[in-house]
Amino acid sequence: MKRKLLIFCMIASLFAFPVRAEGGDYLKWVDFKIPCAAMRRAIELDAEAQGRDRNANWISILALAATRCSGSGFTVSGVEKAAGELTGGKSPQELLGGQYKYYAYYLEAYTAALGGLVGNYAVELRDPGTGGRYWKAQYGVKAFSPIAAGCGYGHYRDFCVSRSYGFSRPHLGNDLMGCLGTPIVAVESGTVEALGWNQYGGWRVGIRSFDRRRYYYYAHLRKDRPYAPDLKEGDTVAAGDVIGFMGRTGYSTKQNVNNIDTVHLHFGLQLIFDESQKECNSEIWIDVYDIVELLSAHRSSVACDEKTGAWTRLYPFRDLDAPGKLPDVEAAT
Repeated sequence: MKRKLLIFCMIASLFAFPVRAEGGDYLKWVDFKIPCAAMRRAIELDAEAQGRDRNANWISILALAATRCSGSGFTVSGVEKAAGELTGGKSPQELLGGQYKYYAYYLEAYTAALGGLVGNYAVELRDPGTGGRYWKAQYGVKAFSPIAAGCGYGHYRDFCVSRSYGFSRPHLGNDLMGCLGTPIVAVESGTVEALGWNQYGGWRVGIRSFDRRRYYYYAHLRKDRPYAPDLKEGDTVAAGDVIGFMGRTGYSTKQNVNNIDTVHLHFGLQLIFDESQKECNSEIWIDVYDIVELLSAHRSSVACDEKTGAWTRLYPFRDLDAPGKLPDVEAAT
């Protein structure tokens, strides 16, 4: 079964076409090869189109650009061309004709992969006149780097590189090397779906997005004190909340063992179009290297309480696209 997963990962990475499950109307593979620069420019163009043309949201722009370049070979100029086409008054169907089915595939796939990164959120501000505090709505990047602000790290493209512990298998994530105890934060708001020991990932946390399309996996957390205090399965966390600390646990059937040579965070992203895909022989994991690069400029500021030793975020944040929106939030200007 594991050998099939490795072969599937390697073969699927060579092709860019829609793949749907037999007997089901859901995707069973996503070809994700969008460079950071293309995503960043699409977000900028999305912000510029706010209030004017919602056909030009950043994921639609990327889907159209992907259709033009068959899912690879993205360029900033290609993204700009796609944005111009979408704001030119024609629909994607009119622009693409018979190729529209590929646009629909990329739109569905990229919405699943990127749907939680940009949207509506609120930040807490201080009124300079009264000294009181209030919430103000914003639109833009609402996700955070998994590494807290002020903490150094390094990473490289290592998706699908072979791993041998237990069995030969592909590396389905991105390793971020850093210092022991580095605060790890939730990239996107969601629900803690898994927490505890896994012989491959050591102490790990799995967080499911509210739309249930994305499962974020944070592994090899610190020995003895891997998690934020009182974190447990079923908890709701906000993007940027501290969830754990970098370590090197794992590669052992015995709990709380450091068997990884290098301190690092294994960060992975699984896409789920049907619950049957959550734990199976054909799970959909995508290369998150460029997503990590994109979010490197958006990091959560955290601090440690000297008395309790607890790490918390410094700036209050609310995801307005999540369930239970805040009342009395001023509109973005």
